[in-house]
Amino acid sequence: MRDSFEALREDEQLLNELLQETIRRKENESVHAIVEEIRMLAREARSGDKNAYDKMEEYLSRMEVKEAIPVARALSYFLTMANIAENHHRQRRRRLFLSHPDSTPQRWSLEETFQQLLQRGISPQKLYEAVVSQRVELVLTAHPTEVVRRTLLQKYVHIAQALERRDRKDLIPQERLEILDSLRRELAIIWETDELRQEKPTPIDEARSGLLIIEQTLWDVVPQFLRSLSSTLQKYTGKALPLNISPVSFGSWMGGDRDGNPNVTPEVTRRVAWLTQWMAAKLYEEELTKLREELSLVHASPKLIERVGQVREPYRVFLRQIIEKLRDTRVRVEHLLAGLPDPGKPYYRSTEDLLKEIELIYDSLCETGNELIAEGRCVDILRRLTVFGLTLVRLDIRQESHKHTKALDAITKALGLGSYAAWSEEERQKFLLQELQNPRPLIPMNFEADEEVMDVIETFRMLNRIRTESLGAYIISMARAPSDVLAVLLFQKESGRKRWLRVVPLFETIQDLESAGKTMDALFSIDWYRNHIAGHQEVMIGYSDSSKEAGRFAAAWYLYKCQEDIIAIGKKYGVRITLFHGRGGTVGRGGGPTYLAILSQPPGSIQGHLRVTEQGEMIQAKFGLPGVAFRTLEIYTTATLQATLTPPREPLPEWREIMEILAQKAQRAYRQVVWENPRFVEYYRAVTPESEIPELKIGSRPTKRRSEGGLESLRAIPWIFAWTQTRILLPAWLGFEQAMEESIREGKLEVLQKMYQEWHFFHSTVDLIEMVLAKTDLYIAEQYHKKLLGEHLKDIANNVLAKLKCAIEVLLKVTQHKKLLEENEVLERSIEVRNPHLDALNMLQAELLRRLRQNESPELRRALLLTINGIAAGMRNTG
Repeated sequence: MRDSFEALREDEQLLNELLQETIRRKENESVHAIVEEIRMLAREARSGDKNAYDKMEEYLSRMEVKEAIPVARALSYFLTMANIAENHHRQRRRRLFLSHPDSTPQRWSLEETFQQLLQRGISPQKLYEAVVSQRVELVLTAHPTEVVRRTLLQKYVHIAQALERRDRKDLIPQERLEILDSLRRELAIIWETDELRQEKPTPIDEARSGLLIIEQTLWDVVPQFLRSLSSTLQKYTGKALPLNISPVSFGSWMGGDRDGNPNVTPEVTRRVAWLTQWMAAKLYEEELTKLREELSLVHASPKLIERVGQVREPYRVFLRQIIEKLRDTRVRVEHLLAGLPDPGKPYYRSTEDLLKEIELIYDSLCETGNELIAEGRCVDILRRLTVFGLTLVRLDIRQESHKHTKALDAITKALGLGSYAAWSEEERQKFLLQELQNPRPLIPMNFEADEEVMDVIETFRMLNRIRTESLGAYIISMARAPSDVLAVLLFQKESGRKRWLRVVPLFETIQDLESAGKTMDALFSIDWYRNHIAGHQEVMIGYSDSSKEAGRFAAAWYLYKCQEDIIAIGKKYGVRITLFHGRGGTVGRGGGPTYLAILSQPPGSIQGHLRVTEQGEMIQAKFGLPGVAFRTLEIYTTATLQATLTPPREPLPEWREIMEILAQKAQRAYRQVVWENPRFVEYYRAVTPESEIPELKIGSRPTKRRSEGGLESLRAIPWIFAWTQTRILLPAWLGFEQAMEESIREGKLEVLQKMYQEWHFFHSTVDLIEMVLAKTDLYIAEQYHKKLLGEHLKDIANNVLAKLKCAIEVLLKVTQHKKLLEENEVLERSIEVRNPHLDALNMLQAELLRRLRQNESPELRRALLLTINGIAAGMRNTG
C-alpha cells in the first residue's frame, strides 16, 4: 500500500488548484493575487516565520471591505475543500482495507471486533445473542450548529462523488477530462451561490433536512450495512442476522423538540409526522417499482397465487397492487398536508401491513427454489422496513417540566382544587396517582386558559391523532421529581391515548445529575409506576448545561457518577435502564470520537441498549457520504457490543477519590473565572462574535432562553459556538489546568499517569481535552484580545491565556507525550492542513469585528458572517 496520505494530498491539491482557477475566473486577477498573498503569509507563519503574522495582520488591517468579502469566501472554501477531500479519503481507506481481506482488519470494524471478542472467550452463541438483542438508536436533532445551507451541502456531496469516480483505475483520458469539467462546474455553481441564509429555517425545514440524509445516504447504506453484519455474523457464529432484527434504528427531534422553541407548535409536529410518512411511501414506491421490474418470474407459491389468481407474471401483478396502495398512501398524506379531504382509498395504516406482503413475496421466492433472487432487493426492502418502518424515524417530543406544572396548576385552580404549583411533592404524587387510576376525565371539555397552558394540552391532544409508530419517547427537560414523570402520563391519559408514549426524564444540571439517583429511586418506589413500565426505563442525561455550569472536565465526572447511580437504582428494583446520551458535536457538549465515548462509560451502563443524539453539523459529517455513514453505523455497533460483552474494569477506589478531588478543584477554578467574576460576561461578549451569531439564521430555536440576562440566559450551543470561533475553546478545558497543576504539586503525577494508562474513562476524558487543546492557538487568541478588548478587561484575557498555556503543559505531563496528538497522526495532520487558512480567517474576523463595533455597515456584517461560516467549516465541530 502506498503512503496512507498520498491520495489525500493529491485530492487536496487538485481541489485547491480548481478553486484557485474558479476565483481567478469569477472574480479578477487582483482578488486572486490578494488571496494567494494571504495564503502564502499564513503558510510562512505556520512554518516558523513569526514576522509573517505581523505582515498578515498589517495586510488585513488595510484591506477594504469589498476585498474582504471574496477573501473570506475563498479562505472558507479552501477549508471546505479540505473537509470534502478528507471525508472522501475516509471512504477510500475503508475500501482499501476491504480489498485486502488477508491483512489486519480495520480498527473497530465488525471483522476485528468479532475476532477479538471470540479470542477473549466470548462464545459464538453469546456473541450471536448479543448482536441480535442489541438496540442502538441514533436520534437526529435540529440543534443550530450546521452553518452550511442545504443546497451547498448537496453540491459538496457531488464533489465527493466526482473524486470517487476519479479513483477508478480503468478511466480513459476523456473520462478523466469529463470528471475535471464536472468539478469545475460544481465549483463555479458554488461560487455563484449565496452561502448565507436569508431567513431562519422553520422546524419543518429542519425536518426536511433530516429526511434528506435518509434519502441521500442512509436509505441505501442501512441495508448494505445489515447485509455486511449478517455475513460477518454467519462467518463467526454460523448464524445470519434474522430479517426482522436490526441493531440500529433512527429517531428524530426535528419538529418534536418544543423545549424553548415556540415555533414548534402542535400543528408543526403533526405536519412533520405526515411529512415522514409521505417520504417513506415515496421511497418504498420507488424501491418496489425496481423490484417489480426484476421479478418477471412465472412460478409462485400457492399462497401468492391465491392473492393474484392464475396470471402469467404473478409477482408483477401483486407488486402493482402494492405500489398502487403505496401511491394512494402518499396521495392521502398530500391531501392532509394541503388541508384537503381524505380521498377515501385504501392505504397502509401500519408497517406490519406492508411487511406481511413483502414477506409473502420473499417466502414465495424461497418456496419455488429462488432463494438467490429472494436474497437480493427483496431482502433489502425487508431490512428497510425493520429499520425505517413506514415513518423513517420515530419522532420524540420534548418539553420542559415547568410547562406541565403550569398547565396542571391552571387546571386544578379552574376546578377549585387549589394550586398544584404550591403543593408539596407528596401532595402532587397523591393527586396524580389518583387521577391516573380514575376513569373519569379531569380536564373539562370547555376548559380554557392562556396560550402557554393550552399549547401543552393541545400538544397531547394532537399526539393522540398521530399513529403510534410515528412517535418515540416523551422527553421531560429539567425533570427533578417523580411528579414530573407522572404529570406527563396523566396528560396522555387525559388526551384519550390508548398506547402511551414512554416518558423519559432528562437530567442536565449539576444539581440534577447529583440527585438523579434519588429521583429515580423515589419514582421506582411507586408501585403503580413500577407496574406501568414493566421492567424497563429510559433515562436521558444532557451534557451541555453541566459543562456550561462546571466546565467539561468536572462535568464528565458528574455524568459518570450519575450513570452509576441510575444503573444501581435500576438493579435495586429489577428495572433495565436504557441511557439516552444528549451529546453535542464538540467536546464541550459531550462530543468526540464515538468509540472512545462509548467505551469510557461506567461498567454495566451499556447493556446492549443505547440512544444517542446526532446533531447539526455532525449529521452531515457522519452520514453525508455512503462510506462514512457505513463506518459510523459499524462503529456504533461494535463499540456498543464491546462495552456490553467486555465492559471496562471498575476504577480503583484510590482513582475515584482522586477524580472526585480533581472534579471539585476543576469546578471551583472554572466557576471562579466564568461565574464569579462580574466582568467575565463583558469579556466574553467583547472577545467573541456571540452577538453576531444569531444573524447566521442557522436554527429555528432562539439562541437565548430569554432576551435579557447574562450567562445563565444563554443556551449552551451558542456559548460553545462563540468560543470555537476564537480558537480559545474555553469551556472544554478551563478548570482542568488548575486541578491537574495542584494535584501534580501535591505529588500525584505518577498516579495520574497510571490512571491515564489504565482507566478508560480518565484516558478518554484527557484525550478529548488534548484534541481540543490541539485546535486552540495562543497567538490567534491574542489577536482577538488586542483588537477587541479595552484595558479594563486585559487582566481577564491574560489570565485566560496563562491558563490555556498551563493546560497544555500539565496535559503533556499526565499523558507523557512530547507534543499534542503524538499518538493521533490522522487528526494532527487534519489540523495542520487547516491551520493556515483558519489563522487567516481568524485574523480577518478579529479585524472585521473591530471595525464593525466602531462603524456598522451591511458590507462589514456580511464579511464577518462569512468568516464565521468559514471558521465553523475549518473547526469541523462547532456546537
